[in-house]
Amino acid sequence: MEQLQSVKQAAAWLANRLPRDFRPRLGLTLGTGLSGLANQIKVLDSIPYGEIPGFPVSTVQSHAGELILGWLEGKPVAALAGRFHLYEGYSPQKVTLPVRVLAALGVEAFIFSNAAGGLDPAMTSGRVMLIADHINFTGENPLVGDNVEEWGERFPDMSQVYDPGLLALARRAASQLGVEMYEGVYVGLKGPSMETPAETRMLRGFGADAVGMSTVLEVIAARHHGLKVLALSAISNVNRPEAMEPAPIDLVIENAAKAGEDLVRLIAAVAKAM
Repeated sequence: MEQLQSVKQAAAWLANRLPRDFRPRLGLTLGTGLSGLANQIKVLDSIPYGEIPGFPVSTVQSHAGELILGWLEGKPVAALAGRFHLYEGYSPQKVTLPVRVLAALGVEAFIFSNAAGGLDPAMTSGRVMLIADHINFTGENPLVGDNVEEWGERFPDMSQVYDPGLLALARRAASQLGVEMYEGVYVGLKGPSMETPAETRMLRGFGADAVGMSTVLEVIAARHHGLKVLALSAISNVNRPEAMEPAPIDLVIENAAKAGEDLVRLIAAVAKAM
């Protein structure tokens, strides 16, 4: 199976490069405008994606495109500074390959972050939303095809996608840090076009609180491996269908970076408490 071989090749290459006494236990994905967390990591090694066998290369301007290995609050971590998207032309298997590689290296939990548009008109951009559940509206699934039994079962349970213990840690951290944090449902779309007013009403009617073009496929792959998952969104803009305003990528990055300051503190606090 091509995907299995790609994961094994990349994991073996990374394992040979790393010191024998270092194995990451926490995986992180740093989304659009959220690279500030990388500055909090005591870096052991930083590897451009292009050097890792079988890894895709990010084509998005706001994604650094490197794997950062080191320590965050004393925890050995592997941070994906930049991710891959369906709208770049990558398959669901390529989008989720980095998550599977880190699982093969021994990661036991994963914290995902992303930039998302708010669907609740009461939201304010530049704030953080804790993802309590998600809707996969991409039309894709990384589990389609032959199942790799060593990764997980054919039909993984999704009744508690986001780990209750990690959700509790995030809520406690927000309270202790004084971070005003939303909590809600994230819906993932394929993109790359932004949502129309009619689509915004539909997604809100489905029960979604924020919308983006990433994360859901990665989370499904992580749960396939049995990893504990936590995810947070930086609300970069708010879709109000009665008065829709353009959300150019520069504005998305700017507002995501504002939320990123709170996001960095929250993720560091959660990592410390784990």
